[in-house]
Amino acid sequence: MTGRSAPTVLPPSLRTWLGLIAALAALVVVVLGALYAGHSEPGRVDRWIIQPTADSVRPPWRNVALATDFLGEPAGAAMLVVATVTGCLLLRWPRAAVFIVAGAGLTVATTTLLKPLVGRTIHGDGNLSYPSGHTAFVTALALIVALLAAGRLGLGRTAGTLLVLAAAVVAGTAMGWAQVALGAHYPTDVLGGWCTALAVIPATAWLVDRMADRLADRMADVGRRERR
Repeated sequence: MTGRSAPTVLPPSLRTWLGLIAALAALVVVVLGALYAGHSEPGRVDRWIIQPTADSVRPPWRNVALATDFLGEPAGAAMLVVATVTGCLLLRWPRAAVFIVAGAGLTVATTTLLKPLVGRTIHGDGNLSYPSGHTAFVTALALIVALLAAGRLGLGRTAGTLLVLAAAVVAGTAMGWAQVALGAHYPTDVLGGWCTALAVIPATAWLVDRMADRLADRMADVGRRERR
């Protein structure tokens, strides 16, 4: 199941809606980054939600927050990526495996590049906080799995979009809560990370499909030439 014979990772029925959502999410990332560039304290929205720098969560919820936070750490993230990639390979869907690696990697790379550009910090100058990489990664992986599921199940535009957005909201909310509860990020950092994933993943899915189809076409051309 490779090339043109393999199902796309970005279902055609979702392309328009997810493209619009990705554009809006990218705009939010840019606007928030501009608003909080160089800041080292919570903004008005952050204070309205919660005092982010107060590490006030207590057991047993602190243990839940720490366990959730682990999924965004290098070891936990690698574990999730390996598990999902392995599942795709067992299903003989290499395009999806490439999408998982590319989507997660580009999302993390984007947050890593944005942090020094924005320069927002928390708990000292060395702790760059915007956007939240943990939130972006977990949201990205949830988006990827939801997109793949929507494609395999043949969901239509409405059902597929609802599934994808529900997965993003659940994953982003869980990790975002953990980051704010542990005092690692401001709420607006979490929103920025969530929107980063919403912007990056649809674009990555489109790119993976395009490159896979081009590769399949080239291989088909080579095969036809060899048979002549």
